[in-house]
Amino acid sequence: MIRSLQPGDRAEWQRLYQGYQAFYGFHDRPAEFYDKAFARLMSDDPRDFHGLVRQDGARLLGLVHYVFHPNLWRDEGVCYLQDLFTDAEARGRGVARGLIEAVYAAADAAGVPTVYWLTAEDNYAGRMLYDRVGKRSPFLRYNRP
Repeated sequence: MIRSLQPGDRAEWQRLYQGYQAFYGFHDRPAEFYDKAFARLMSDDPRDFHGLVRQDGARLLGLVHYVFHPNLWRDEGVCYLQDLFTDAEARGRGVARGLIEAVYAAADAAGVPTVYWLTAEDNYAGRMLYDRVGKRSPFLRYNRP
């Protein structure tokens, strides 16, 4: 079952989000980081992040965070899928695909058909899925040093 993140999901959400952070090399986030992130996901501000989870019994198998934002090229704005993570034991079972499709549905319901995301170049397992559910952009990302 895929559904919106709820206040009672805090412990399971944090377990997954810590796994996501560790995947990208962030192993020592302070407790305040998770407190702030969860508070933002629980806010009713439509301009802030939204969270969806895949639940199996009392356990969460995956999470996705997304946000709608303005875009000068698209009057309706765009949707950025920022975080996507599946518990290691649930990989290969369609959890990530279902979460991406749920973001697509939320974007469609909001009248925002453009959804995009970024991933690490060496995230080969993720990219195998992304190549099936999305279209790779020709753009490269640069960050301020």
